Amino acid sequence: MKIQTLQIDKLTTERLILIPYTIQICKNIINKNFSNLFNMGLKRGKSWPDNDVIETLPKIINNLSQVESPTGFESWMIIKKETLEIIGDLGFKGYNHEEENIDIGYGIIEEERRNGYAEEATKELIKWAFSTGLIKEITAKCLIENTGSINLIKKLNFIEAKRDHEMIYWTLQNRHK
Repeated sequence: MKIQTLQIDKLTTERLILIPYTIQICKNIINKNFSNLFNMGLKRGKSWPDNDVIETLPKIINNLSQVESPTGFESWMIIKKETLEIIGDLGFKGYNHEEENIDIGYGIIEEERRNGYAEEATKELIKWAFSTGLIKEITAKCLIENTGSINLIKKLNFIEAKRDHEMIYWTLQNRHK
């Protein structure tokens, strides 16, 4: 089954705008070219893009290269509505057709952490993903010592599925599928 191209250009919450990455945006960021973001009226957050973003961009490009254009099941930029600063990203690592599931991840630049942005953005993206009717389950994983992520994942009603010496694996079922 082919996933359709994303029919929206952004998601908005009370304080945030979520805009999907494109391959071109990712390549430009890797090359320290932010002109297309500036042309969209966006600004760079204080330390954005941080090392986590730079490390993730090749994976985002790989996920996007599997589809004709963004489907929503890839990665999104997190933007503060008030200032139009990019402060992080979140998203999925592609859609798993067999399992009808997606794995979610997120990151916020250090200066903007502990303000509830990750929770607000993740709640919105989960709501959108489940609303597509394609998703039975969203999975997540985090390091055992990452108490910030553990607390957020629990707040979002994920249930621990398993753990190993390094990671905790989580699941959130779509009760409407």
